[in-house]
Amino acid sequence: MLRHAVVLALPLLLAPSALGFAPGARVLLDAHNAYPERGQWSTRLNDALATGLPLAIEQDLHWYVAPNGSAQPVVAHDEDALEGAPTLDAYFFARIRPLMERALTENRRETWPLITLNLDFKDNTPAHLNAIWTLLTRYESWLTTATRTSTPMRAEPLTVGPLLVLTGSDTAQQRRFHDEVPVGAKLLAFGAMRPVPVAGATKALRARRAIRMTSAEHISVAAGNYVRWVNFPWTVIEAGGQQSAGAWSPADSARLDAFVQRAHAQGFWIRFYTLDGFVSQEDRGFTASYNFGSRAAVALRWRAAIASGVDFVATDQYADFAALRR
Repeated sequence: MLRHAVVLALPLLLAPSALGFAPGARVLLDAHNAYPERGQWSTRLNDALATGLPLAIEQDLHWYVAPNGSAQPVVAHDEDALEGAPTLDAYFFARIRPLMERALTENRRETWPLITLNLDFKDNTPAHLNAIWTLLTRYESWLTTATRTSTPMRAEPLTVGPLLVLTGSDTAQQRRFHDEVPVGAKLLAFGAMRPVPVAGATKALRARRAIRMTSAEHISVAAGNYVRWVNFPWTVIEAGGQQSAGAWSPADSARLDAFVQRAHAQGFWIRFYTLDGFVSQEDRGFTASYNFGSRAAVALRWRAAIASGVDFVATDQYADFAALRR
């Protein structure tokens, strides 16, 4: 309880880049997997918030049907870890309520959105998507919204709130969070561009072809009213991704710049995942495949992402990234 009270007392730490939130206006920490796992790492959300606002926070979601038949969205990584996992409402929305209420009272709209919530759905059960829609309507006064129109390819102006909610690229999510919303009503969340299909019989072949594709080939459309961001693994920048990365080179920087510039020119925010660099004693439930192997190696990529203007830099090392960005 003491930790919770201390974090609540923190000021809203706003970087100068927070003035404006259009693509390219600011570089945010995207706190990857900011939730407990199997009863461990219970401070992740507080650790993310302690780095200061604005920031982005990822929550992985499963639809959990309990033995008694009740069902609800829970925050967890793995399907076999759902029993006892917290609900999205209790874990995330209840935790940020004081920040949202304070933001609404202060009404400093030039600093909004203070938090970008990235919802990573691990299943797209219709009941799950419906439950999330119902939850979002409960907190609509916090949300960044747009008017649903009959012209989805045209991005309408956003009505900014202290919270921006992003969903994924799945067609079921677009159907629930856009298509089924009546024209004239509000869109409460915004989806990602569907990845461009890459031909190839094997994962390795597809990866080799993806790294040869240009940014324009990967980002082949413009942002629309619902589809407003792009989300890429690091494998499109460095062949083989984190564990195969060599020395960071001018060619790597140029490729990263090209992706960021293309995304912004097409009206998209851009996210890359997940940039970690740790040794075994620093591992706090991180994912090995996202590990560059050292703090020095990942810091080179963090600096490049910041210099390029990546909107959302996903990492598990919240405080380290925030300190470097400052």
